[in-house]
Amino acid sequence: MRVLHIITGLRRGGAETMLAKLIGAHASAGIDNRVVCLVERGPLADEIEKLGAPVTVLGMRSTASFPAMLRLPGIVRRLRPDIVQTWLYHADLAGLLAAIATRRLRRLIWNLRNSDMDPQDHARPGSKVMLRVLARCSTLPSGVIVNSHAGRLHHESLGYRPKWWAEIPNGFDLERWRRDETARARLAALCGVPQGVPIVGMCARAAPMKDHSNFLRAVAGLRASGASVHAVLVGRGTEGLADEVAALKLEGNASLIGERSDLPSLMPGFDLLCLSSAFGEGFANVLGEAMACCVPCVATDVGDAAVIVGDTGRIVPPREPAALAAALHELLAMPVEARNALGSRARRRIEEHYGIARIAQQYLEVYKAVLGGSVPADLRISAPSSPTPLPSLKHQDVP
Repeated sequence: MRVLHIITGLRRGGAETMLAKLIGAHASAGIDNRVVCLVERGPLADEIEKLGAPVTVLGMRSTASFPAMLRLPGIVRRLRPDIVQTWLYHADLAGLLAAIATRRLRRLIWNLRNSDMDPQDHARPGSKVMLRVLARCSTLPSGVIVNSHAGRLHHESLGYRPKWWAEIPNGFDLERWRRDETARARLAALCGVPQGVPIVGMCARAAPMKDHSNFLRAVAGLRASGASVHAVLVGRGTEGLADEVAALKLEGNASLIGERSDLPSLMPGFDLLCLSSAFGEGFANVLGEAMACCVPCVATDVGDAAVIVGDTGRIVPPREPAALAAALHELLAMPVEARNALGSRARRRIEEHYGIARIAQQYLEVYKAVLGGSVPADLRISAPSSPTPLPSLKHQDVP
């Protein structure tokens, strides 16, 4: 089976990372993966090519560069893929146009990775028009994969009406993300954390949806109450948060270490992982990565965070730093043995429900079913201890 993946860019992000993981998992299944990148090559392109999947870059100066997009049908005709899998909105639109031109609509699958969007994006005329067009055209592809139930509900509210939905969460490499007793010393040395001071990490690019202000205010509240804690912020652009750290008087108690390629060797060194997003998350990769490393998580109730974390951490409302601080304080006040046990339970949850081999198989089942003319009855993986039961999904046969 040859699968052509079309994606906007290959900088490090949730969708891009999941694409790389899926290609790695499918390589052993004999899938011939090819990737077309609309705009920028990005650091993940090299990793994907090392996995045996060639990457073609169209080099569009903007996602509205239609002359460059016109090259895509020729690539589809040359490669003759069995499945065309698109990732993110601009790739969905580009893939749709190419599938129409090459008569491959019945082999086109869209892949939605977010729930709600940045309010600023909703306000931009171009974004509003594109979402309207995609919603109107959502009946044309074979169907739509979505990585969270929250994402499906949001897109249904926008008018998406595909032939079928398949909810397939993100998957995680359990060998790459695992407990490492040496990570704590390594992380403490990197960030200058004194011995005995708990470390709370937040791993996210600097963007409004991630709401770093919420996290930093929660940490400032902990410090004001007398709690000993050191915050470590990892991700592209976090170095630019120094002014806010200074305004909250967190110098010496917060490290801004930017984007890192060695996160699997640092993540297990956190005592807790915090995700303070205000909106937009579908299935946050960082929660699964931390849980696989036996790190308990405190997250805001955005996207499917509550489903992912279950009873292994704490979920609080978004944009409420006092609630976030209280949840962090509760877990930090636990005896170390109890917190470690919580982390071990988090690891088991990922093993049972979100291992990459299991998730890759779900994608493969969808691909095979589409080629056979139908989709399986229910491809959603839901954890039995999820705090809110999710309704079963109904799928239609592909006409």
